[in-house]
Amino acid sequence: MGAVSHPLLDIVKAYDVRGVVGEQIDAESCRALGSAFATLVVLPEAEGGEPRLAVGYDMRPSSPELAQAFAEGAAEAGAVVTVLGLTSTDQLYFASGSRDAAGVMFTASHNPARYNGLKLCRRGARPVSLDTGLAGVRDLAVAILTGGTEPATGTGGSVSTDDSLAAYSSHLRSLVPLDGRPLRVVVDAGNGMGGMTVPAVLGDAAGLPALPLEVLPLYFELDGTFPNHDANPLDLSTLVDLQAAVREHGADLGLAMDGDADRCFVIDERGEVVDPSTVTALVAELEIARARQGGEDVPVVLYNLITSRAVPDVVEAAGGRAVRTRVGHSYIKAEMASTGAVFGGEHSAHFYFRDFYGADSGMLAALHVLAALGRTPEGTTLSALVQDYARYARSGEVNSTVADAADATARVLADVQAGPDPVELDHLDGVTVSATDGSWWFNLRSSNTEPLLRLNVEAADEATMVRVRDHVLSVVRAG
Repeated sequence: MGAVSHPLLDIVKAYDVRGVVGEQIDAESCRALGSAFATLVVLPEAEGGEPRLAVGYDMRPSSPELAQAFAEGAAEAGAVVTVLGLTSTDQLYFASGSRDAAGVMFTASHNPARYNGLKLCRRGARPVSLDTGLAGVRDLAVAILTGGTEPATGTGGSVSTDDSLAAYSSHLRSLVPLDGRPLRVVVDAGNGMGGMTVPAVLGDAAGLPALPLEVLPLYFELDGTFPNHDANPLDLSTLVDLQAAVREHGADLGLAMDGDADRCFVIDERGEVVDPSTVTALVAELEIARARQGGEDVPVVLYNLITSRAVPDVVEAAGGRAVRTRVGHSYIKAEMASTGAVFGGEHSAHFYFRDFYGADSGMLAALHVLAALGRTPEGTTLSALVQDYARYARSGEVNSTVADAADATARVLADVQAGPDPVELDHLDGVTVSATDGSWWFNLRSSNTEPLLRLNVEAADEATMVRVRDHVLSVVRAG
């Protein structure tokens, strides 16, 4: 018999599931995934207790049907399922952590409307990746779908509904009180889940007291067809309307959410993007100070290897210990647990908090920025507040389409090792090349899903960064 083939084999990624609705993912496949996840993760983790599973979904037209099918498949296998309805991804993580339940979020994050997918977690919002259980879930689901096995039939399974928005909002506010001067903030929800969570957390939609904020909304209508722009703040073209609105309204800052509202980009009063590394450094300093006040000697902060070196500089100056990690939320969440880190940040605007079950929350990072600016004297701008955290010149991520990533990387390594600057190499994630005098470094990584090489360069000054960036790109693209 030949090898089994099924679209799920192509769309289960390193730490999530993402595919085209109707072609690669549908209700039938989600029912099988629900059965497999309950069988292999939810029930074994319960260890005789209640096998709880929280299910949330975003505003994409396909999400309710897919989520319901998953919930029914899990319940048939014996899981006690709570469908939370519309949620942001970080709201789902909160439900998983606060209820000690496994969790699944139906979303394709910033992908276009034709896509949907799943983000899964174990009890307590702990991550699931291909290496830690997702491959087994995929294979069992495929076996169910192709007739290789019958779905498990358990006892005591059920599906009920509940909501977590008010509890989520209250928890975030308890971690970062906003008690400073009034601020005007423009928020672009991109027609994503931020249109629901921002009014609850920053406003009074969840029944909480008003904050000293004037929130000016952009695209708060929940619409998974994304009629205004893709909900992907990493694409700087999607920030144009927000940047213009910040300047037009004389706002103190702007916030841009992605589709499932777990990431948040910050815009200063000039309409300029605040580098996520700068936000990481600012929040790290605040979290270290809070942890030290609580009696922690040397709080740990994580940063991924293409985050600015300003982050470890700030962390160590604040009395913390900086730990460098690979790129990707499953790696960072595992490190959050193993090191007891108080905070972690990525260049992609994922921010992780120990007090948020080690999970990521862009909204919690935004609250820190708002609180920090609110505590400054009247007239202090965000650009002035963060200027000390932006210490180096950065290229941002530059992608190159290549036929053979390994060959292009080998050419770059041969070139830099034969060049005039002494260098050091690090292969933690792709390859990081650093000048031994500390004047520049770059990281070259292959994409997991596309024929791309991703280049990030940082240097002590703009001229050096441009020189290194352009030279490396010329070698990469010479083939």
